[in-house]
Amino acid sequence: MSAKQLEQVAQATKTAFVFPGQGSQKVGMLAELAEQFSSVTETFAEASAAVGFDLWQIAQSGEGLNQTEFTQPVLLTASIALWRVWLELGGVAPKYLAGHSLGEYSALVAAGAMSLGDAVKLVNLRGKLMQDAVPEGQGAMAAILGFDDAQVIELCAQASAAGQGNVEAANFNAQGQVVIAGDKAAVEAVMAAAKEQSGKAIALPVSVPSHCSLMKPAADKFAQALEHTAIELPGLPVIQNVNAEIATDVAGLRQALTAQLYQSVQWTKTMQFLLDQGVEYVVECGPGNVLANLAKRLPNINKAFPLDTKSRMEDALNAILVAEGKIA
Repeated sequence: MSAKQLEQVAQATKTAFVFPGQGSQKVGMLAELAEQFSSVTETFAEASAAVGFDLWQIAQSGEGLNQTEFTQPVLLTASIALWRVWLELGGVAPKYLAGHSLGEYSALVAAGAMSLGDAVKLVNLRGKLMQDAVPEGQGAMAAILGFDDAQVIELCAQASAAGQGNVEAANFNAQGQVVIAGDKAAVEAVMAAAKEQSGKAIALPVSVPSHCSLMKPAADKFAQALEHTAIELPGLPVIQNVNAEIATDVAGLRQALTAQLYQSVQWTKTMQFLLDQGVEYVVECGPGNVLANLAKRLPNINKAFPLDTKSRMEDALNAILVAEGKIA
């Protein structure tokens, strides 16, 4: 289905697609669906040819799967494989698309803004630059639970001012759930302060402190690659991470993708945008169900579905086709 056809079909729907970011990878992802749909392995073969190594082998064996430079192209490819199966089965074209961090690239590919081949090369480079930006062991990320956004920002400011390094709010994921990132000692200081104030703090098993100012050198280098990548305005509206707005020009889209590396992911505002636009159904197009679970917590979201197994794909297809009035 062309981007123009998707746009026309999507206008009347109340469904949004969301694409997950790093952390959703799992060994053996999409293996069950690949047995039934050749488009899954064909999508992985297409992406592997572009990036120069076997993404399906990494996804199935787990070898290198948690290395950022490999994780990112594998996850993007898995998301696009699921998107293609959804369309192949006659799934509803969503009214809006959004992706969490890396997932923004999956959303842009699905919306026709860039090719799969170009996108996997970009995110492979993105992963390398992110990994190189901060020496291993010096950065960290943690989830802070039980505080509002302003409180977490203040905790970060206090820890940074104390001279133990820099720490910032990296992902505003939901009310009462904010991920922080920065220098390891500063992140640990915020975690300790949160626990002292009866909150929760969970260290995340990541090697790169994403979406904070430590990624600015990586962003400067990445901007050059973006300038040499063919990008068009999406055929379906894609909500940007950095401002929870829809890009209106390609230059702005490139700037937002660059800024995304070192600025916060505005996921709470993104989901509020979807609510404000009348979205009632959310489909998570990627391995796992993290974003679907976050969506279920929101008012007016009637259903949220993951797609990463045969049964989940069937449940989502049938429920949304009925909900959207496509079948009785």
